[in-house]
Amino acid sequence: MTSPAKFKKDKEIIAEYDTQVKEIRAQLTEQMKCLDQQCELRVQLLQDLQDFFRKKAEIEMDYSRNLEKLAERFLAKTRSTKDQQFKKDQNVLSPVNCWNLLLNQVKRESRDHTTLSDIYLNNIIPRFVQVSEDSGRLFKKSKEVGQQLQDDLMKVLNELYSVMKTYHMYNADSISAQSKLKEAEKQEEKQIGKSVKQEDRQTPRSPDSTSNVRIEEKHVRRSSVKKIEKMKEKRQAKYTENKLKAIKARNEYLLALEATNASVFKYYIHDLSDLIDQCCDLGYHASLNRALRTFLSAELNLEQSKHEGLDAIENAVENLDATSDKQRLMEMYNNVFCPPMKFEFQPHMGDMASQLCAQQPVQSELVQRCQQLQSRLSTLKIENEEVKKTMEATLQTIQDIVTVEDFDVSDCFQYSNSMESVKSTVSETFMSKPSIAKRRANQQETEQFYFTKMKEYLEGRNLITKLQAKHDLLQKTLGESQRTDCSLAR
Repeated sequence: MTSPAKFKKDKEIIAEYDTQVKEIRAQLTEQMKCLDQQCELRVQLLQDLQDFFRKKAEIEMDYSRNLEKLAERFLAKTRSTKDQQFKKDQNVLSPVNCWNLLLNQVKRESRDHTTLSDIYLNNIIPRFVQVSEDSGRLFKKSKEVGQQLQDDLMKVLNELYSVMKTYHMYNADSISAQSKLKEAEKQEEKQIGKSVKQEDRQTPRSPDSTSNVRIEEKHVRRSSVKKIEKMKEKRQAKYTENKLKAIKARNEYLLALEATNASVFKYYIHDLSDLIDQCCDLGYHASLNRALRTFLSAELNLEQSKHEGLDAIENAVENLDATSDKQRLMEMYNNVFCPPMKFEFQPHMGDMASQLCAQQPVQSELVQRCQQLQSRLSTLKIENEEVKKTMEATLQTIQDIVTVEDFDVSDCFQYSNSMESVKSTVSETFMSKPSIAKRRANQQETEQFYFTKMKEYLEGRNLITKLQAKHDLLQKTLGESQRTDCSLAR
């Protein structure tokens, strides 16, 4: 004899579901903590860069002053009478010419390092300050978007829980009604069998009075059978009603299950990536690239002989890549960003029908629902595509703002033929106060509009994902049902 199949109890199913949801909720919390940590590390990095260049500017200024003192010390000698006479007599000698060029070169280096210190203090450090402010501001907005996405995901999971509980309740009612119906059928069979046996034992051999008594007993037995039959009919109707409710509840559960798995997959595969790419890292790598390119331009123009040492820095700047950083981050915290297991259908009390029921009496309802979903999806996709186009155009505007090539400071190192002082003015095109205020206002206004459209697009895509999953499952089930009907007809 085979042992009866063991079914999971309601409490076991709910406990497993709660455990899985708790794991996802913990994962979502860790994701926010991880992004918070990355923001803190980013701010600390930018602060370290500021402190580094501030100290380096002091060193460059001290070096410039020491070079100036060195040059003045030996130039003072040439101004003496004796040295002037020596210079006059030896003005055609190449050693003297080399000596003069060497002293001029020291003065030139002194001016160059003063310029370099000025660029560090008034150009590069303000850029890092701006990147830090932008990163903090954008991360707050990104966190709002991420929290909204997580809230939507938890809402979907809660909806699935509610639908699953409803399915359990109706399926339990159906099983109970079926049990009562079987009990009524047994009573009916028992009563009919008892009546037949009594009629067989009782034959009309007695006088008329005794016959009348037996007729009355027979009438009572038939009345009892009719009562049982009525009770059976009521229980049959109740079972049919509960069975239909259970089928519909199971269909809703399967649809919600498909939509939930689609939403979870979209969040882990697409939403997280988009959140990091298009929100958290928005403009950060490009702005950092510009700041470091400013440093490179200053150093390379100061001394081309240092090119070998600067190649390593330039290579690091060239390798600033948001996609690579994101991939590395997600690999480092693989247990936080990897998608969870799919939610599987949990059969209740032996209900092994894990597919949508597309037969009558729910077939016409499913067909109508599929058509409604198709119409709704068409409208939503058109609307969301328009929002996407607006969002992408705004994103391109922001990218144009943060990728403008304004890091070249070669003008600061241009010399006239008379070897006069180098242009020490900082690039006014970037650091002039009116220009900064205007660009900052435009940038923040554009960012606000972009995040509004980003939220609208993500919310629309979330809704489309859920509806599309339900529609595809309905369409697939109805298609299979039609093929089955055609085969039966043939």
